[in-house]
Amino acid sequence: MEKCSTDLIRLVFYNPRGFDSFCGKGAAMANHAEFDAFVETIAKLRAPDGCPWNREQTHASIAHNMIEEAYEAVDAIEARDVAHLREELGDVLLQVVLQSQIAADAGEFTIDDVCRDINEKMVRRHPHIFGEVQALTPEEVTDIWDAVKMREREAAMGEATGAEKPAGLLDGVPTSFPALMQAQKISRKAVAVGFEWPDEAGVWAKVAEEIEEFKEAESPEDRELEFGDILFALVNVARWNGVDAENALRATCAKFRRRWSFMEGVAWARGERLEDLSTDEQEELWQQAKAHEREVAEAREA
Repeated sequence: MEKCSTDLIRLVFYNPRGFDSFCGKGAAMANHAEFDAFVETIAKLRAPDGCPWNREQTHASIAHNMIEEAYEAVDAIEARDVAHLREELGDVLLQVVLQSQIAADAGEFTIDDVCRDINEKMVRRHPHIFGEVQALTPEEVTDIWDAVKMREREAAMGEATGAEKPAGLLDGVPTSFPALMQAQKISRKAVAVGFEWPDEAGVWAKVAEEIEEFKEAESPEDRELEFGDILFALVNVARWNGVDAENALRATCAKFRRRWSFMEGVAWARGERLEDLSTDEQEELWQQAKAHEREVAEAREA
């Protein structure tokens, strides 16, 4: 793999002053030899005399690792475990560099290409920083980002030959995404071309409609589909209220885990098991767990 030592690569990955420093307006860019050394390490592992396991890997054979490492990094973030986050980000970076080395070995692209492409994309999608566009709020930035993406898609469609079917609006949403995340992105893309309710009341009406259809469904297959429609409609409610549905459900799962762990701890301290308790006794412990959470939250705010 080519050594990542160009000014562009350093701008993308390391330079906290970003574009100004790249243009000579800020402090001199630091030397990040560790990244270069890491890239060289992965290249050596993939070399003919390198590691047999690394040499036999393909894009597909380690694809699942990318997802696993990303989720582990998110867990560290949500746990506010900075030391663990540092380690997990390294594991994510390993996947990026290893996939890039596999591509370089096949003559597809290099880590330099990856860095160059993402840098150009970030500059292109931030015209309020690198151009003349004005944006004062996060919402305005999001609108600009979506508008630039739409122009990129239109340009790509214009480049398609008459014999080629241009990429569809939703083709860029990976089917491997978690379902809620996929629904959010699909919804957002549809809204970008005007497929939207006039107000939030229309979204809630859709939720009510889908609930009624779920109640009327007769077969298990129909109930499953109608329940999916309810969830998709609720994702749109979340979007209207600026809520990330995936993060919201993750937070709720984490909250349930914390409360359940508290309940198990109390039961264990009594010499009991949760599964041996009655529903009323379990509910009492659940309420204790909720009260404990409130006390912890109040103590943090004090």
